[in-house]
Amino acid sequence: MSEIEFEFLPYFRSYKNGRVERFFGTDVVPASLGSETGVSSEDVTIVPENTTAAAVSARLFIPSSITITPDRTPKPKPKPKLPLLIYFHGGAYMFGSPFCATYHHYLTSVVASANVVAISIDYRLAPEHPLPAAFEDSWDALKWAASHSAGHGPEAWLNEYADFQRAFVAGDSAGSTIAHAMAVRAGEEEGLGGVKLVGLGVIHPDFASKKGGLSPTAAWNFACPATAGWDDPRINPAADSRLSRLGCERVLICVAEFDEMKERGWLYYDVLKESGWKGKVEILETPGEGHAFHLFNPTCTNAVTLLKKLASFLHQEE
Repeated sequence: MSEIEFEFLPYFRSYKNGRVERFFGTDVVPASLGSETGVSSEDVTIVPENTTAAAVSARLFIPSSITITPDRTPKPKPKPKLPLLIYFHGGAYMFGSPFCATYHHYLTSVVASANVVAISIDYRLAPEHPLPAAFEDSWDALKWAASHSAGHGPEAWLNEYADFQRAFVAGDSAGSTIAHAMAVRAGEEEGLGGVKLVGLGVIHPDFASKKGGLSPTAAWNFACPATAGWDDPRINPAADSRLSRLGCERVLICVAEFDEMKERGWLYYDVLKESGWKGKVEILETPGEGHAFHLFNPTCTNAVTLLKKLASFLHQEE
C-alpha cells in the first residue's frame, strides 16, 4: 500500500503515489424544478473542460417567488429583481461540491429564507489542481456571472431575475477565504462591469497572522505548495496592501464559540477595521457550537439563527 502523504480525517486522504480519497462531497443531488421549499435549481458550465485542466461549473438556485415552466422558460420578471449571491463551498480546498447533499440543501435553505438568486461555484480541488487554481476558477465564475449584468448572458435565470446592483459573495471555511479574495480582487481589477458588489459574507473563515500567532493551517500548506506562508495575502489579510480597497460596502463575519478557528475570524474583524477600509463590518459569534455546525445540524436553533442573520444581511438595502 502506498504511503499516506496527507490526511484530513474524516473527509480526505492523499497518497504519495497520487491517489486521492474523498469521503465527503462526492454524492450528487440532481438539480430540479421545485423542491420541498419551492426552490428550483439547474447546473451550468462556466469554463468548458477543453480550455482548462478541468471544467468549472456551478449550480444556480432561484426561490419559489419565481415561477418556472416545465421547459425551464422564465415567467414574467419579479419586480424588483432579486439580490444575487455567489457562494463558495468549504472543504479545505480539497473536498466539497455544490452538487453534494450538504451544500445543495444549505443553498436551498439560504435561497428560500433570503429570497435571492444564488450561484454555487464548483471550483477545481487540490491536490490534483493546487492553489491558486480554486481562486482563478472563482474569478472566472465571477466574470461569467457579470456577463449577464446587461441581460444578455447565456443563462436566462440570471438575465431575468438577478439584480447585479445587489450582488454578494460569501462562503464558509476555505470558501470564505476564497470569497474574501474575490472581494479584494473586485476592488482592484476590471471585468465586473455592471456589477455592484454590496457585501461579503465569511462564515468560520480560515485566515492566518504572524502578529496573532495564527499560523497557516496544514491544509493550506498542502493545497498551496507555492505559498509564501505567513506573508501570503490570500491567507493573511494583514499582509495584503489592497485590503483598504476591499471591493464591497459591507462585511458579515460569523464565528462559533467552540471552533478552533474562531480567533481567525476575530483576527479578520480587527484587521479589516484597522485597514482604512470605509465599509461596515459586523461579527456574530454563535455560542456553544463548533466549525461548520450549521451545515451538519441545519435545523438546530443556532443554525436557524445564523441562516436568518445571513438572509437579513442579503437584504439590508431594502
